[in-house]
Amino acid sequence: MLATLPMLLLAQTALASQTVVITDAGAASAVAATAAVTTPVVDEAPEDEAAEKSGGAGDIVVTARRRTERVQEVPIALSVIGGEELQKSGAFNVNRLQQQLPSLQFYSSNPRNSAINIRGLGAPFGLTNDGIEQGVGFYVDGVYIGRIGASTFDFVDVERVEVLRGPQGTLYGKNTTAGALNVTTRAPSFSPEARVEVSGGNYDFVQAKASASGPLADNLALRLSASATTRKGTIYDVTSDEYLHRQRNLGLRGALLWKATDTLDLTLSGDFNVQNPECCVQYYARVGRTQRPLARQYDALAAAFGYSPPSKNPFDRVTDLDASINSRQEIGGVSLVANWDVGAATLTSVSAWRYWDWQPQNDRDFTGLPITTVSQNPSQQRQVSQEIRLASNGKNKLDYTVGAFFFHQTINTQGSQVQGSAASRFLLSGADASNPNVLNGLTSTNTINFDNTSFAVFGKLNWAVTDKLHIQPGLRVNYDKKSGFYDAVVSLHNSQYDFVATADNVAALLAANPAGSAARTTFQNQINTLAPQRYSPRFSAWNVSGDVTLSYDFSPDVHGYATYSRSFKSGGINLSGLPLNSTSTGVDLTTQTVKPEKVNAYELGLKTQFLDRRLTLNLAGFWTDITDYQATVNNNAINVIRGYLANAGKVRSRGAEFDASFRPSKRLNLYVNGAFTDAKYIDFKNAPCPPELSGGTATAPGGVTDPAGTPGGRSPAYCDISGQRLPGISKWSFSFGGEYNVPVGGSGGEVYVGYDGSYRSRFSSNPSPSAYTWIEGGSLSNFRLGYRKNDFNVFAWVRNAFNRDYFELLSTQSGSTGLIVGQPGDPRTFGGTISKSF
Repeated sequence: MLATLPMLLLAQTALASQTVVITDAGAASAVAATAAVTTPVVDEAPEDEAAEKSGGAGDIVVTARRRTERVQEVPIALSVIGGEELQKSGAFNVNRLQQQLPSLQFYSSNPRNSAINIRGLGAPFGLTNDGIEQGVGFYVDGVYIGRIGASTFDFVDVERVEVLRGPQGTLYGKNTTAGALNVTTRAPSFSPEARVEVSGGNYDFVQAKASASGPLADNLALRLSASATTRKGTIYDVTSDEYLHRQRNLGLRGALLWKATDTLDLTLSGDFNVQNPECCVQYYARVGRTQRPLARQYDALAAAFGYSPPSKNPFDRVTDLDASINSRQEIGGVSLVANWDVGAATLTSVSAWRYWDWQPQNDRDFTGLPITTVSQNPSQQRQVSQEIRLASNGKNKLDYTVGAFFFHQTINTQGSQVQGSAASRFLLSGADASNPNVLNGLTSTNTINFDNTSFAVFGKLNWAVTDKLHIQPGLRVNYDKKSGFYDAVVSLHNSQYDFVATADNVAALLAANPAGSAARTTFQNQINTLAPQRYSPRFSAWNVSGDVTLSYDFSPDVHGYATYSRSFKSGGINLSGLPLNSTSTGVDLTTQTVKPEKVNAYELGLKTQFLDRRLTLNLAGFWTDITDYQATVNNNAINVIRGYLANAGKVRSRGAEFDASFRPSKRLNLYVNGAFTDAKYIDFKNAPCPPELSGGTATAPGGVTDPAGTPGGRSPAYCDISGQRLPGISKWSFSFGGEYNVPVGGSGGEVYVGYDGSYRSRFSSNPSPSAYTWIEGGSLSNFRLGYRKNDFNVFAWVRNAFNRDYFELLSTQSGSTGLIVGQPGDPRTFGGTISKSF
């Protein structure tokens, strides 16, 4: 995706012979000066004389550097989707956005456990570990959002979404090694305006959006906006007689723009979002053989309880979860953005405070059996950030952007996990497996704290060696300091024991029971299931990043560039529990921290336009090598439910991307975008094993093992998965579609029909590729048919029109039972939308 911006072009169907100019509204960030546009307004008048004469299909021109600059000439991999196109396609959050951007991947088992990846890189696949950074930066109006979980809100009054690929640390406040995703909301206006949009559909879907803006004084403008979404769930829970995977979202936003002088403006913004979706459910998908004895695999275990799920066809969309389900979150904050034009340059300040409160409840065993009856990690995040940038104005022989960034974040988590009466049979072996009292009521209460401080200075030059040749070097110096605290206290109350086990007394409690005794075995089984542990990890380091881009304008419509980036993703600390050491009485403290990722990225790009700019074709090839890649592992440890972090030796992501858009007339728009991504572990010799090799008798490294899926077999201590594919990544992905309109009524009205499709090939849904967790590829199709005139638009829509059954995620049940659970994608939905601007 190379700045073709075909989706935004589709939104401008009425401007077939005009240049679309995205201008600076006085609050554009200096970051945007070279890469993207922030806080814009849209001016439909032609700005570029050459483009005006071409009669071509709507060039997109950015002026965030206070000079006219066609996006096609910006040497960076960049895609933009405008607010109108978001409305038409139904992409009202990040999850739906990925269907339009082949290089973007978004995965979420619930809002907290979400990941945004670009070109297959960004965050390790699996449950979230708070102690590490995200490789893809998420920004709202220039403010960095410290946790991806806080990115799952519905878009409210959005002007545009921009996706940048590759390392961005020399231009962006936070160091991002895989890319950045920017959401820009509509700015306050000095001309009175209002927008109203209402949608309704099946599953009792109702969504309403409204915004209003206007002047309060000659130099003061206000904008208020709101969005509310509700929808019945798509999965029926027979236990609670409720539909899960519902939507209950509310978003409010306000912005106040003060034009203090002709050269100084300040924008004060605030937002509040609350979601209570009762998601995200995973349930029976299939069963595969593991290395556990056959009597301890899922089929036999379920039969022992006389249990069967309500359906073994996951697309019947019915489950019987016996634990409470909740995914409530509250997101909000305030920011102040100031822009001061000092003549030769613009000084920008972005100050922000944000919070995120997360209140989950889960059924972590994914069945109607009381195995794990409570598993939740409520957490509260607070962050403050300050960014200052200075960017040169005009179009000079040497332009620059320099800046400094400070970020401080705290996260406090109160975790709890409770085992039920079926836990002993599912998780234990020997005599204790038949005694439900061994694990019934076993409770772990976790206190987890995280403190993260980051500081950086960065800069980027643009040297025009000639009118056609530009050299753009960048540099970043970064400091990160992280500290944490993890304390798990385990309580058990039954006929045998009544005690509280902590990291301090567990050894004494073990010693009080003679080795080899039944009591000692029972106690050992309990602490192996939920181990008391306490540790305080620390990490701090400086690093230096840099990049250089060479760009050349072969002609006014053919532009090439080459980029090399050396970047770092900060080291991290493990805050989800550590694996037990060899004595099973303590934790392996060598796994407290993970080293920084070191990234070398190479990219070649070519941006072209033909036929009076009616046809756009952009190409790029990329190659990224990462050493000390941060991966989520669990080594089959029952007590580390969420997994812990480790460094893989080396990972490589390489591939090619293209964007193509064609406007043969102002009545017809067509586009197709594609990406080939080959992302592999190059060196990961001590990885966790897939489920088919897990659960058997443990063997020493290098010892004799049995073939995969041998009940009662011998399992390797770890597996070499070098050469295998990274999880969550399709080798091939495409988006495609178009829109055709016909004038009616002779007064500017038109009827239109549109189609948006996407395709992704199969991908692995397990950190170590497994035969049981491949998600097969397929396509999704969305249609719309409507009428619009001036500021009025009404259309009917259908999404997933052919009702394709597919999984968003597949996971394994703890304990190597062989149960594979899945989270299905949305079924076919249909409805209508009506909107009006005033």
